Amino acid sequence: MRWIHSVLFWSFFVATSAVLFFVGLVIFLVTWPFDRNGRVLHLFSSAWAQLYLWVNPGWHVQMEGRERLPWHGPAVLVSNHQSLGDILVLYGLYRPFKWVSKASIFKVPFLGWNMYLNRYVGLVRGDKESIARMMAECERWLDRGVPVLLFPEGTRSLDNQLKPFKDGAFRLALSKGCPLIPIVLTGTGDTLPKHGLLLKYRARCKVRVLEPVDPRAFSDVVTLREHVRDLMVREKSRLDA
Repeated sequence: MRWIHSVLFWSFFVATSAVLFFVGLVIFLVTWPFDRNGRVLHLFSSAWAQLYLWVNPGWHVQMEGRERLPWHGPAVLVSNHQSLGDILVLYGLYRPFKWVSKASIFKVPFLGWNMYLNRYVGLVRGDKESIARMMAECERWLDRGVPVLLFPEGTRSLDNQLKPFKDGAFRLALSKGCPLIPIVLTGTGDTLPKHGLLLKYRARCKVRVLEPVDPRAFSDVVTLREHVRDLMVREKSRLDA
């Protein structure tokens, strides 16, 4: 049954992505004169992503703390990373932000093209020049009052445990003095696999947005980074339990 479910899902995904990309293109063209930060297109993309949760009746998402995320003003959002399902679930926050994502995904037809229209931030992992461009672009969005969302682990975890965090998100928060908001996910590893296309039929996903952390209370990147990671590890343990 899993392969039937997977074939139906991916067929639906491809067909709807082609149609909804052109809807997104129209929204981009219509809203560009008055919405230069792309808030409307991002919220449309959020609804687009939720469609793929709705058509999977075995996937359930419980979300807490969304009210802690800003509608206006800069913030650095950080989340743990378990699977591609994280993207679908985090779009369900329905708050404006710019993703930091692998540059290769921007080349994927329809889905990646929509990311390009949204002006999300691309990154080539391990490339110092790309990392520098990513940081500069994130700083520009923060200066414009638009939050950015990063996965500080840098890649998906294979064992459901948080990997060590990279410094980038924490350097951004310290340099801009803006709130750093941790987001903890669990259960999303049971949706879409890291390798392969065979989906799991059932998943119980939980998302908890933690209280914002004021980076100005920390003297250096390492202390801030480890403080936030400790918060997320403890919260994930509670969610898993």
